[in-house]
Amino acid sequence: MPKNTPQNIQGKKNMMAGVWFLSGFMIYGFVLIYLRDFAPDKVEWIAGSNDGKHFESRLAHVHGNLFALLNLLVGYLLWQLPIAAKAASRISWLALAGMLMPIGILTEVLFGVPPLLVIVGGISIVASMIYLGFAIMNMTNN
Repeated sequence: MPKNTPQNIQGKKNMMAGVWFLSGFMIYGFVLIYLRDFAPDKVEWIAGSNDGKHFESRLAHVHGNLFALLNLLVGYLLWQLPIAAKAASRISWLALAGMLMPIGILTEVLFGVPPLLVIVGGISIVASMIYLGFAIMNMTNN
């Protein structure tokens, strides 16, 4: 088991957040299944599911689960690879900020909030992946 280094702590943070986020969006998926298959107004819900709020709700579910899994992956890689502590911290926080995207989609659907969180989250998750790629590329093989 790896020692308790700053990189490992960053990795643990991403894995923990990823698991909790995945759990939440899996539960949200069951809510969507209920609305589609069991709710009293399921026929109306299905009829409107290809556009508008219903479509956005499905996007939030898919991106929430994807970004949770990406945080699990980032966390595991930060835990296992000899990435510099400063880079690991930045990668970790960018990946965590990426989870603002699905939250932003939900706040847009539920409360009419402008899509600022969607944009910030999308840019953050892409930046974390690019940064992680460069960090891995620059690792030395000792």
